[in-house]
Amino acid sequence: MTSRQERDAVASAALRSKDPVPSPCNSVCRLDADGIYCIGCFRTLKEIAGWSAFDEQRRQSIWHDLERRRARATGAPG
Repeated sequence: MTSRQERDAVASAALRSKDPVPSPCNSVCRLDADGIYCIGCFRTLKEIAGWSAFDEQRRQSIWHDLERRRARATGAPG
């Protein structure tokens, strides 16, 4: 299992539990060519800046969006 898969598995478990939703940051902090998403975590700048202020429901929603964004960017099913 890769580190990304491990991180995603931990995040998926957190989404199903009452534990705090973890940050998707993986310390690969660079924007894509269009300047829209971080190529490491696939969050927008607004999502990155607001993460600490977002409630758990909003964080879960972002995680679900990230799965779709990553799949679209990598061509993986999602």
